[in-house]
Amino acid sequence: MGEKSELIFPSLEAIGDAFIRNFIQGYAGISLWVYIGNSMRLLLEGLLIGILLAFLLSGLSMVSQTFYDICNLVISVFDLLPGVALLPVVIIIFGVKPGVIVFLVVHAVLWPMSRNVLDGFLAVPKIYVEAGMNMGLKGASLLWGVYFPAATSYIVSGLKVGWARAWRGLLSAEMIFGVASCPGIGLFINQMRTNMNNAEMYATLVVIIIIGLVVQYGVLSPIENCTVKKWGMSK
Repeated sequence: MGEKSELIFPSLEAIGDAFIRNFIQGYAGISLWVYIGNSMRLLLEGLLIGILLAFLLSGLSMVSQTFYDICNLVISVFDLLPGVALLPVVIIIFGVKPGVIVFLVVHAVLWPMSRNVLDGFLAVPKIYVEAGMNMGLKGASLLWGVYFPAATSYIVSGLKVGWARAWRGLLSAEMIFGVASCPGIGLFINQMRTNMNNAEMYATLVVIIIIGLVVQYGVLSPIENCTVKKWGMSK
């Protein structure tokens, strides 16, 4: 085999220099910090909306059998539909704007989160529900006082799956079309590829991995340790 091309596989030293340069110089005078901030803002907006909608759908499904049947069908259909496949339709309807990315994040979070929360509600022992009803709980108070605490392990699992899908969906959407008014990290890495700044491109991949690890072990794992594992729901 011939010698590797520095253009295709930059040295670790070049990637390290590019890693620092991305945060100082960035692209077109805009630091990578700005791109990361834009991506995280859109991601958090979509996550919050998706989680709230998942709780709402799951809660209503426990109140009405008809709504449960409809919701279960909708979840089964849309959970199999990749967010990227919706991009052409969403762009035609709403145009190219930050709200499109938020919509795709919501789509990525809503269905797996709803499935997990609903499965958690259905797994709650009947004796817990009866005990809550004997204490005078009903409707929303029964959901909040019995179902949500008992389904915590399912909810945390749904958060982990929803976050992973939302993060991948966000980056995919930004890389495919991006938004000039709100450039994110996906657009940044695509610009590096277009300009053949491969060292910067690999350095940005490292940043993406670091962000994923920070969220996984710095946010989600502590939540799991303080709830599911602390309460003996999981080892």
